Formats: sequence, C-alpha cells, structure tokens
Amino acid sequence: MLVAASLVGFFALRAAVPKSAPDRATAVDAELAAAARLPESPAPAFKPGKPRLLDRSEKVYRWAPVLRAAEARTAPSGTARVVATLNTRTPEGTTNIVLVVGARHADGTLWLRVRLAVLPNNTTGWVRRSALGGYHFVHTRLVVNLARFEAKLFYDGRVIFRAPVGVGQSRSPTPTGFFYVREELTRFANAFYGPIAFGTSARSSVLTDWPSGGFVGIHGTNEPDLIPGRVSHGCIRLRNRDIVQLSRLMPIGTPVTVR
Repeated sequence: MLVAASLVGFFALRAAVPKSAPDRATAVDAELAAAARLPESPAPAFKPGKPRLLDRSEKVYRWAPVLRAAEARTAPSGTARVVATLNTRTPEGTTNIVLVVGARHADGTLWLRVRLAVLPNNTTGWVRRSALGGYHFVHTRLVVNLARFEAKLFYDGRVIFRAPVGVGQSRSPTPTGFFYVREELTRFANAFYGPIAFGTSARSSVLTDWPSGGFVGIHGTNEPDLIPGRVSHGCIRLRNRDIVQLSRLMPIGTPVTVR
C-alpha cells in the first residue's frame, strides 16, 4: 500500500511539472497550424464611412402644438404678468402651434419662450413645457422683402425658392418682424385666396376689426397681374403657381421674417 501511494504521488508530481521550452514551442506550432486551417472571417455587415465634420450651415427651428389652454407670461414664473392665453385651436379650427425660441428651468419647472400671435407684433412669452406637445423641427425660413416685393425660402441657409409678391398698401401695411407659419388652408369657396393660404402669427395693427383679429396670411390670388406691388390689406400674395410650389417646400412651423 505504501508503494502504491508513492507511485501515485510520483505521477501526480510529474504531471504538475511544467513543459519544457521545446514542448511549449511544439504546442504553439500545432495551434498555429490548426488556426491556418480555419475558414476566413466573413465580410463585415457594416463598414464605417470616413469621418466628416458636421455641417455648420445647418439651421434647425422647433415648434410644438398647444395641448391645453395655457397662460403665456413675461417671465418663467407662475407669478409673472400674463401677456396672452394660448388656446388649443386657431380661429380657423386647426391645431394651434407656437415657435419655440428659448428654454429655462425655474423653481423646478421647465419653461419655454415662444412667439405669440398677438398685438403688438413680435411679442414673446414664457409657457410651461407641460402645456405643449412634442417638438417638431424644420430647416426652412421664409424671408419677405417689402421694398423688393420678393419672397425667398431658405433651407439650411440656402435659397431654394423665390417669387415676386404683392404686399400691403400704405394705409394697411404688411407688418414687419419675426413670425411663423401657423397653418395651411385649402379648398376656399372664394377664388380671391387662390388654391392655398398659409396663416401666420403676424397681425395687422390697422385692421383689428377683421374676422379673428386681422391675421396676416400668405396666399394665392385671382388677380395675378397685380403682382408685384402694394395691392393688399396686409397679406402677402403670390401667383397661384408660386404658392403651389411654395406649399411643397415650406412646412408648418417655418419662421417668417418680414422686413
């Protein structure tokens, strides 16, 4: 029994002895030979492209729908003075939207600074974020030059559309400032507005007794020969073919600059 135990201990000790350098080299060669017989790796399903710098010319603007009636205030605070009440629908019955131009946390609440469709024009106010829906983003901006009777649509700072326009007469001028497209309307019973009209947040400071308060629209016309010129009560008129083309390029929420 003692001899058997000694033999077992001897073989265990021998097994624990590490391989010599020649033995290790032989094992490595065998593993390399086996690896050489393996099939090649399949082609990658995705190949990363060459890195490129971000386009600094990108211009993104955001808007949000009004989910519930809310008060817009002069500052991001529930005690600040109310400058306007936001309704969920426009006077034409479409979803009311606001252009977002700033944000701030105050007293644990996120407030958004938005452009308001009220007089005086260019008024902004602070609204609780919870009163608005999800953000929508646009890359377009419309610029109307009253002196040149011209409208240009920009996409990321690049002109993609231009057309002559009719603007307000001297007794009912088109208001200048920074606005946005609130809605798109079609199927008018009166050909005066052409096939399409965009409602904006701009309002006439003269024709305040008009229906809904004299909002300024961008629309077609049944008198194309009057364009370009000072021909309207404040709205911006385009020839019908131009307003149709513009409708394909300009989404709701697009900022509008009138100068």
